Amino acid sequence: MAEDVNYASVVFKNKNRSRPEAKNEEETVYDEVKVKKNSTEQSPDTNDKKADGRRRHYRLLACCLVTFCVILLLGIIAICVYKSNVINLTAEKHNLTMKNQELKTQNQELETQIQELEMEKRNLTNQIKDMEAKGNELNISRAQWIIDAYCPRKDGGRQCKSCQSGWILFQSRCYVVLDYKTSTNRKTWEEARENCTIRSSDLVVVDNAEEKKYVSDNSWGSSGNEGYWIGLKAEDRKWKWVDGSDLANSSWIENPTDGHCAISVTNDGWKSVNCTNRNRWICEQKSLSV
Repeated sequence: MAEDVNYASVVFKNKNRSRPEAKNEEETVYDEVKVKKNSTEQSPDTNDKKADGRRRHYRLLACCLVTFCVILLLGIIAICVYKSNVINLTAEKHNLTMKNQELKTQNQELETQIQELEMEKRNLTNQIKDMEAKGNELNISRAQWIIDAYCPRKDGGRQCKSCQSGWILFQSRCYVVLDYKTSTNRKTWEEARENCTIRSSDLVVVDNAEEKKYVSDNSWGSSGNEGYWIGLKAEDRKWKWVDGSDLANSSWIENPTDGHCAISVTNDGWKSVNCTNRNRWICEQKSLSV
């Protein structure tokens, strides 16, 4: 701020003048100076007003500057956030695109699997139909076989029997004795059982003493360790029949040894021998009610 400048008019008088005149001149000069000073000097109120105006101006300028800085800072932050969001959205878009492609690939694979399953379903349906047709034919053939086996034709008619031809009826069961003389035709216990299964039967299961005696009486030509396989096998140190039941009378045969099976020997009861031995066998099946 510039300092205030006061102007004054100074008049120098001649020394030869008389003192009274000089006094008057001095007073006049003083008066002029006093008047001059008063006309050029500013009041304190005016100075304060100017200072307040300048301060308000500076404050307004500072507020504008601060506001501009804040706006600029917010703009920078907004741009950074926007760029960050754009980057995140771009990455998310890329991930979604990859997932969409994977889903399309999986969808194509599923469609292929569905087509393959439909093809397999059609094939299985056709196979089932073929099996049903063959089953019907087999059932008819089996029924015809049963009729021919149990009711053979004789003198232009049929005469039905409880057991098929070649089988022996005892109580309510039919028995067939496979009495092969040569050892080459004899079988192990498992092979003998398979042969009975082919004949729609199983190795004989003895329920009582009468049946045991009947089986022993029909064990023709047996002796020593060469007899006829029956449906009794040692499992877990127990004698078990092929129908899953346990041997009720343990006195009929010696203590079991795993891997051994029972044979029937005429006049010698039952014996325990290795199941891999080759022997003759006796099959059993239920008789037909006529």
